[in-house]
Parts: sequence; C-alpha cells; structure tokens
Amino acid sequence: MTRTLLSTVLLVLACLLVPLGTLSTWAKYEIGDSDRYVSAMAPLATQPDVRNAVADAVTDGVMKNFDVGPLQSTVEDYLHDAVVSFTGTAAFQKAWNTANRAAHDAVQQAIDDDSSGPVTLDLAPVTEQVKRQLQDENVPFASQLPVTHTEITLLPADDLDSLRKGLHMLQVAGLWLPLAAVVFAVAGLALAVRRRRAVAATGIGMALGAAALLLALVIARSLTLGDLADGSDEAAAGAVYDALTATLRTVSWVIVGVGLAVALVAWLTGRFGLGARRGVTRSAASGMPSGRPGGNLPMTQKEGAP
Repeated sequence: MTRTLLSTVLLVLACLLVPLGTLSTWAKYEIGDSDRYVSAMAPLATQPDVRNAVADAVTDGVMKNFDVGPLQSTVEDYLHDAVVSFTGTAAFQKAWNTANRAAHDAVQQAIDDDSSGPVTLDLAPVTEQVKRQLQDENVPFASQLPVTHTEITLLPADDLDSLRKGLHMLQVAGLWLPLAAVVFAVAGLALAVRRRRAVAATGIGMALGAAALLLALVIARSLTLGDLADGSDEAAAGAVYDALTATLRTVSWVIVGVGLAVALVAWLTGRFGLGARRGVTRSAASGMPSGRPGGNLPMTQKEGAP
C-alpha cells in the first residue's frame, strides 16, 4: 500500500511539473537569452501589421514636432509612405534587431534589478534611417525632419511589476524543473506495482499538463490584447505575443503528442498481453496442455502389448 501511494504521489508531481518545467526552460533560454529573443522577434520585421504599426508610430512622433502649415496632411501621408517603404529594406531589419536587443536588455534588467517603469521599443534608429533616405532622394523638407525618440510600449509598468517575480523565479529554476519531472516520473514508474497502467496514466497526465499550458497561453493572449491602451495596434501586439510564445506552444504540442502516444502504446500492449495470460491461465486450470485442442492425451501402449 505504501509503495503504491508513493508511486502515485511521484507520478502526480511529475505531471504537475510538466507545464512549469516548460515555462521555466522557455523563460531562461528564450526570454533570458538576448540572441534567442532577437531571433524570435526578427521575422516580425516582414509582417504587414508590424510594419504598419511602426510606420504609424514613427509618422506620429515626427509630425508632432514638425509643422509645415497647410501642407501638414500631405507631408504626413508622404512620410508615412516613405516609412512603409523603408520597412521593406535590409536596413530596417538591422534597425529592428538593434531596437529589440536594447528592449530585451531593458526587460532583463527590470527582472533582475526590480526596476520600475514601462519597457519600450525605441524607434529613433528607424526615424534616422528614413530621414537619411529622404535626404538622399533630395526631398525638400527631409533635412528639417526631427529625429525624435518615438517609443512603442512593449510592457506597461503595471504588467511588468506583476510579472517580474514570476519570471525571475522561472529563470532561476531553469532546467531544474523539467529535470525534477523526469526524476519523479522514473522513480514513480520504478515503484509502480502495475507498471503498464502507471505508464499509460503518466502519459495521459503529462499530455493534460501540456494541454493546460496551451489553454493558459490562449487566455493570457486574450487578456494581454484586451488590456492594450486605446489606439494601440492589436494586430501588431498579437503578432509580437505569438512570436515570443511560438517555441512554448511548439514544445507543449510535442509533449501532448508524445504523452498520448505513450499512453496508447501502453494500453495496447496491456490489452494484448492480458489476453495471452488469460489463455495460459485457463489451460493450466483445466489441466490440459495448451498445444493440443480438447486436451487429448497422446496414445500410450496398452499393458501386455508386444
């Protein structure tokens, strides 16, 4: 009884640690690593929603400090088109990566040092590149364009304060949580009396844990986009969220698939193995060898036969 209880407790802990271990690994090696963070964000530079959001932010930031009288609307439209055009160049990709690396460093510093204030993405390098491009094209007003530090808020101060401790704990845990899940699972299976059933139950439990994490990501996405300030680009924010959690979702789906596959194999093996054992048991109970139908005994010589 004690052995069964201990095995059950260990396997339950292993299943509970699956989503937490996935999160801790992601927090340490995806969010905590500057190069991986930039690589995850880099493809967004080619997405139309993000390009339009950048163009809107840069144009608004410049035009707030640039007055050309009755030509204001015309210049604004021209500048917006110029920024959109620039976002399709290799120079924008480089500026985008530079801005995201700086933003990541700010996020990580906020997590490590408990600093306050929102985390923003500074688009000044983009504005400077657009101004240089317009000057090269001899656009009349290009030299007068102010290079302002236009910022996009990636993480509001309130959200950062609530996430800081959780992310810090996950990053400290790192690989220890998934390693603990593996150790608990191996120990629980080693102690299990009915090992095949324990394997099937563990596979289902780990699949359910990963599925719960996938559901939590969907809910978190909805809450994150719902808390955006008025005027924020929801499509661009959704693209950023999806890019940052892409690895997390992929790993979770893999765990779901592997867990269900292990459970199915264990169930099928147990089903066919159980049938074979029952056949042997029936034969032994009737006192008949299983190799001859009807239990007919082999012919023996009669006494006195030559």
